[in-house]
Amino acid sequence: MTTTDRTLPMTVTAPDLPARVRIHEVGARDGLQNEKAVVPTEVKAEFIRRLAVAGLTTIEATSFVHPKWVPQLADAEQLFPMLGDIGDVGDVALPVLVPNERGLDRALALGARRIAVFGSATETFAARNLNRTIDESLAMFEPVVARAKAEQVHVRGYLSMCFGDPWEGPVPVHQVVRVARALMDLGCDELSLGDTIGVATPGHVQTLLASLNESGVHTDTIGVHFHDTYGQALSNTLAALQHGVSTVDASAGGLGGCPYAKSATGNLATEDLVWMLEGLGIETGVDLDELIATSVWLAGHLGRPSPSRTVRALSVQHTQSHKEQ
Repeated sequence: MTTTDRTLPMTVTAPDLPARVRIHEVGARDGLQNEKAVVPTEVKAEFIRRLAVAGLTTIEATSFVHPKWVPQLADAEQLFPMLGDIGDVGDVALPVLVPNERGLDRALALGARRIAVFGSATETFAARNLNRTIDESLAMFEPVVARAKAEQVHVRGYLSMCFGDPWEGPVPVHQVVRVARALMDLGCDELSLGDTIGVATPGHVQTLLASLNESGVHTDTIGVHFHDTYGQALSNTLAALQHGVSTVDASAGGLGGCPYAKSATGNLATEDLVWMLEGLGIETGVDLDELIATSVWLAGHLGRPSPSRTVRALSVQHTQSHKEQ
C-alpha cells in the first residue's frame, strides 16, 4: 500500500500538544502473550523486524517470566538472540519484561539493555498476578532495579489497575500515586500507567496525572497504557497529550489484553493512534502503510482479522482501489 492508495487524515494542529510522540510498541509482548495459540518464534522475530522497518523505535520484545505462567512467551531465550540485526534498520530499543531477579539474570545474560518490572496499584491484582501484596512486590523489585541501574540498564515501571480493578472497583487516585511514587523511588527511569480493564475517562486521566506531578513524578517520565474496552483509549490518550505526556503505549493491530484480568480487552491499536497523531500534526516517525501491512500479515498467521479500526478501514480501501484499477 502506498500513500496514494489510501485516505489521509486532514492535518489540523491543536495548541499545547507535544510536537512528537514516542510510541512504546507492546504488540510482540503484551499482545502475543494474550493469544490462545503459541506463535512460532520465527514469526515473532519477523513481526518485530517488520515493526522496526515501519519506524517504531521502542519495541517490547518478550518477557522473561516463568514459562508456566505465560507459555506464549516461553521462547524468550530463543527469540531475543534472533533480534540482533534489528539495529540495522535504525536505532531501535528492545525492552523486555522481567518479574524478579531470576528474570533479570536471564535478560542480562542475553545482553538486554532495557527492562521493565510489572507492579499493581491494587492488592487483589497484586495477589493474583504476583502472588504477593503490593509492598511485598515492591520489595521484590528493589534488588532488580538496583542491579539493573548498576549495569546502566534502563528500567521502566509498569503500574497496572491505575483506574479500575475488576475485583475492587474504582481505584482511589491517592492509592495509585503511593505505589507510583514508590516505584520511582526504587530508581525506575520511566513509569507506565496502565488502564488494564479500560475503564478510564479523560477527566480521571488528567486528575491522576496532576496528582502524580504534585507528588514529584514529572510528566516527562510518564507513559500511558490504555485499553479500549469501552472505546475510550484514544480520548484518554488525547487527555494525556494535553497534559504534556509524550510516551504512549500501543499494540500493532490492537492485540492484547491481560491473562489475569478477564475483562481486559485489546490494547490501543498502534494504527489508530498513528492516524490520530497524523491528523494532529504530531510526529511519530512511523510509516502507517508499512505498519498496516505488518498487522495484516500477522493477522494471517493468527487466523483472524485485526481488531484495529484503522487497519480494517484502510485495508478495505486498498483492496477496493486495486479492484478498480
